[in-house]
Amino acid sequence: MKHSPATDGAAPVPVPLLRIASARGRWTLLATVLGSSVVLLGSTVTNVALPRIGRDFGADLAVLQWTVNAYMLALAGLILLGGSLGDRLGRRRVFVVGVVWFAVASLLCALAPNAGTLIAARALQGVGGALLTPGSLAIIEASFHPDDRPRAIGLWSGFGGIAAALGPFLGGWLVDGPGWRWTFVLSIVPALLCVPVALNHVPESVGGLREDTGVATGAAGRGRWAFDVPGAVLGALALALTTYALTAARHGGPVAVAAAVGGVVCGAAFLHVERRSADPMMPPAIFSSRQFTAINLITLCVYASTGGFYFLAALQLQIVVGYSALAAGAAMLPTTVLMLLFSSGSGVLAQRLGPRLPLTLGPLVCGAGMLMMLRVGPGASYPADVLPALVVMGTGMVVLVAPLTVTLLSSVGASNAGLASGINNAAARAAGLMAVAALPLLVGMGPDAYRSGAAFDASFRRAMPLCAGLLAVGAALAFALLRQTTAAPHRPQRWAHGGLLEPPLVSRFTHHRSAK
Repeated sequence: MKHSPATDGAAPVPVPLLRIASARGRWTLLATVLGSSVVLLGSTVTNVALPRIGRDFGADLAVLQWTVNAYMLALAGLILLGGSLGDRLGRRRVFVVGVVWFAVASLLCALAPNAGTLIAARALQGVGGALLTPGSLAIIEASFHPDDRPRAIGLWSGFGGIAAALGPFLGGWLVDGPGWRWTFVLSIVPALLCVPVALNHVPESVGGLREDTGVATGAAGRGRWAFDVPGAVLGALALALTTYALTAARHGGPVAVAAAVGGVVCGAAFLHVERRSADPMMPPAIFSSRQFTAINLITLCVYASTGGFYFLAALQLQIVVGYSALAAGAAMLPTTVLMLLFSSGSGVLAQRLGPRLPLTLGPLVCGAGMLMMLRVGPGASYPADVLPALVVMGTGMVVLVAPLTVTLLSSVGASNAGLASGINNAAARAAGLMAVAALPLLVGMGPDAYRSGAAFDASFRRAMPLCAGLLAVGAALAFALLRQTTAAPHRPQRWAHGGLLEPPLVSRFTHHRSAK
């Protein structure tokens, strides 16, 4: 039995845990799949639309960067706070607010009359994603019977992976058809279906369950309104100022310098606040685990590299090779398909072999695929040039993504699994954010480079070795820092969901219960 959250002074009311075979269980699963699809479609369709957005608005490269980064910035800066809000105020409530928020922001993106409005609406999308993303999986973990929970998570991750795979393809089809604005309308459709299903069928849950009684409690025993607001604000400011400094650095000037200094100051203040806070969103003590620290350093290298790659590759295929938006989106499918088919088995294998081998070999194989993309230029053949590179890269992602998640969860106690996963997810998103901001600067990509096939191709060829080099650094960190130990065996789950974009979120709730 699960218990509904008690109001002040009231006894908890027992509520049966859901089964997949029940009607309410299937409706609940559908709501979470639709919710995660909203975010995945909003994340994956944008890159293929960037050239058309830039052309329609007469914008330079910085606008394209901010079209991607405004979303990632809000999501990375607020995702831990979004998870805390769900724990305290109700997972369904915050989930529904996030879905509605994301849908309204998507509509604003579709109607944006200029680049500034589009960027602001993308930031609002990120806020909605930060409210919605943690709740999607947490609802499953809090609502389903332990015997059905692994299967529910597997179905959720599988259908979410399908949405991730279809995103670029559908986005390209819409860009080439009715126009790029419809790529944002695409996210509204599952949102409109999700909200009534969630309100009518998804049970509410707050906090966790006490291990001895199963009675609902507040999140980690903290007050309902005990949020680390200073930490969240300082963390978001540090990311925002640093991103702005990197994007504006090519023009120089005192504003870019001031933003860089402000980013460093806010970052230092964030660390100071987290050390002194009674309720930090990123407790420094969790980094006392060498394995956990190493995994997050590897995450920064891997997702900075892949974030930069996916941003530039979608442009390279359209601007230099001459693909349509639809062809560019379809071209990226092999990597996603490999992730969908083989990630679960890769996670189980990592439990048997230990983390050092897959997390050393995986980034190296992935980096080799990126170097093979150097063959992708004017007149490149898809079967001979593009496909082999993406298959090699996808193989590397299969080898490393699920083992990274398995190792992350085994590096901390069961009660800290949700916190560890949230920190790692935020690190992955922040790494992608910094890569999209910094790579054009590092490779000398001018503000109008995306309008010239020759100029963009030259920048792309300078960027791919940098991305591969980051992966080599990640492999070296894995080899030097990770202990070659096997994770404690447990019932295997699927980790395909969003694997190309970020590691999956895992709630403290499931691992706390399964540790019994």
